[in-house]
Amino acid sequence: MARPSNNIDQRLLDSGLALLPLTGCRGLSARRLAEHAQVNLGMFHYHFRSKDNFIRILLGRLYEQMFSVLVIKAAESKSPLQNLRNALQVLGHFGTSNQRLLVRIAADAIAGEPVAMEFLRANVPRHVGMLASLIAAAQKAGKIEAAPLPQILAFLGGSVITPVLVGSALIELAGLDPAIQTALQQHVLSEQGLHQRIEFALRGLSTDHGKTT
Repeated sequence: MARPSNNIDQRLLDSGLALLPLTGCRGLSARRLAEHAQVNLGMFHYHFRSKDNFIRILLGRLYEQMFSVLVIKAAESKSPLQNLRNALQVLGHFGTSNQRLLVRIAADAIAGEPVAMEFLRANVPRHVGMLASLIAAAQKAGKIEAAPLPQILAFLGGSVITPVLVGSALIELAGLDPAIQTALQQHVLSEQGLHQRIEFALRGLSTDHGKTT
């Protein structure tokens, strides 16, 4: 039987991207997705079968789009340090662009939601592994300190990605001072703030007396 047209599956995925950051995995329902996408509920089940399968496909597509860019940017330069910088920028941009969604997925995984745990188990090792390879190449080239790999990964994660997750979670708090929200958006969650933290981190790891070129 031919698949119905009108891009119904894409409309549902677009609705998922809009709703999942608000509801998390547990709070999302097929009925709410269908209503948001303005499609018949039966079409949701036709295309995706179940809510968990829908979330699995949605998160998988989002991650694969990011990872394909990461692969390209991580091999773009002859400089190992620049490739590491590029990779951090791709990952950081993914975090700032999907900050609310990632906070929800992390919270769902901590709460034991199977589809969120499955997503993190399947994908976090992929980009962490790529970062580890880039760090090793920069160390081999003598561009960053020859510290233990787990220590450098923890340092870079804490410098670049963790502020996005923590800042996003703080903004979700009811009653947070608007001035603090504005400061977080401007200085922590912005692209400018991200790039500045990356340079701070690479400068801290550099063997070239603060130079990161």
